Amino acid sequence: MSVESRDEAAWWQSAVIYEIALISFQDSNGDGKGDLAGLMSRIDYLRWLGIDAVWLTPVYKSAFRDLGYDISDYCSIDPAFGNLDEFDRLLKALHQAGIRLILDLVPNHTANDHAWFVESASSPNSAKADWYIWADAAENGGPPNNWLSRFGGSAWEWCEARRQYYYHSFLVEQPDLNWRNPDVRAAIADVMRFWLDRGVDGFRVDASAVLIKDELLRDNPPNPQAQGKPPPQRHTPVFTDDRPETMHCIEFIREVIDSYPDRMLCGEVQGKTDRIGHFYSNDRPRLHLPLNFALLDSKWDALSLQATIDAYFNAIPERAWPVWVIGGHDKQRIASKIGAAQMRVLAMLLMTLRGTPFFFMGDEIGRKRVPIPSDRVRDPFEKLVPGYGLCRDPERAPMRWDDSPNGGFTGADPWLPLEPPDGAANVAGQQRDERSVLALFRALMALRREHACLCEGGYQALRSQHDVLAYKRIGRGGEMLIALNIASEPRKWHWQGRGRLLMSTHLDRTPEPLPDATLLLRGNEGVIIVLEPR
Repeated sequence: MSVESRDEAAWWQSAVIYEIALISFQDSNGDGKGDLAGLMSRIDYLRWLGIDAVWLTPVYKSAFRDLGYDISDYCSIDPAFGNLDEFDRLLKALHQAGIRLILDLVPNHTANDHAWFVESASSPNSAKADWYIWADAAENGGPPNNWLSRFGGSAWEWCEARRQYYYHSFLVEQPDLNWRNPDVRAAIADVMRFWLDRGVDGFRVDASAVLIKDELLRDNPPNPQAQGKPPPQRHTPVFTDDRPETMHCIEFIREVIDSYPDRMLCGEVQGKTDRIGHFYSNDRPRLHLPLNFALLDSKWDALSLQATIDAYFNAIPERAWPVWVIGGHDKQRIASKIGAAQMRVLAMLLMTLRGTPFFFMGDEIGRKRVPIPSDRVRDPFEKLVPGYGLCRDPERAPMRWDDSPNGGFTGADPWLPLEPPDGAANVAGQQRDERSVLALFRALMALRREHACLCEGGYQALRSQHDVLAYKRIGRGGEMLIALNIASEPRKWHWQGRGRLLMSTHLDRTPEPLPDATLLLRGNEGVIIVLEPR
């Protein structure tokens, strides 16, 4: 089915969205890095899997100090990935396969070799002098205040040409743009239109909570919970993160998106669950989908999960559309946290909760963190702030397509190592196994397409007891009951009504009528039951 033939109303509400770090997906030219042509060669897999949209991490021209989030040119493709013609062909092929494409938008900062910064840094009198955040030195000649970079040390870097400091939330090579400058906003809008005019279906806004910093440059207060955390967290970022004015920036970005039909805006947000509602539409539209990582952060037991889900639903506005994320390029692999057996339960939870599911390449095969030798580390955070177990390379290791030494990813030395092939999860092996976790992901996505209540129906919580998380989905086409055993031992689960067992996470139960009684859930088993009308 082509994109054009779908029901265009709020496509992102029923979509399943798959994040791809292009450099780690598929190499086509033997340089050890994934590229556009490699992704093109895997479109049949994406279509077979059943995802509806791909979100790509940055593919723009970059020195690639931080997975491409240090952008040198927003309107060109990095030569390591291909070129604009290849991008256009890929976009067309994805659309023909019924798959939409979402690009990463990085409006908070550029690389320090971007033409905008080169001009801004050249002189305080340059045409772009105010395009970045500049400040004079403190009285002692040091940084203007105590703001810290997420990658360690002061967030201020001295520029000799201007005799001033510039601010960088992240790497020294990633200077922050000045979103108080209307010329900067207009330039980012032009970047968006460049890609929207080519046909991309939306953007994921990187670091959307930090677009504005305190105009008075006030010092951040000490963090009372800093004990044991990385040095960049020794202050509470009151004056650098989640400022009220940030919402105006997001509203501006949304205005650009809304000038094109059927496009979607999602974004990386920060803070606790109770703040996520601010990023949705209020008096003025903001993000369609503020990304919600609550499942990743929750303790993995039935009572904690029911509390996490309830808190999230209570935190978003009444008409807001929920979103659930179980993985990402800078989030630790949840399979390493909960284990392979519960990964199947998580798959059913993700695909049956009300909202849009996001998952990261490899989650569908239950991929765990890949051990990275110290001499192969590429993550700048681990290099600059080592020893806290927060290296992101284990998540970013290349996709394992088969059990060959380089996993079918490349014929060369991969840019990051893969885990040893013996016993490692891989796509080819799981495609041959009709009960694999990959088969389960695929079956659940097909079920979402088949049953309207799973995509658009309401959510009704049930009381979770004895390690069983349970809830209903109610909507057009009927009611479904979902019960998930979060324990590794069997649990008896009592339920009311009559229904038909539709699916088990083990993929070994045939559909069968169920009486109003007790169902024995095996360890690590989840089930979906279609309820009969009373």
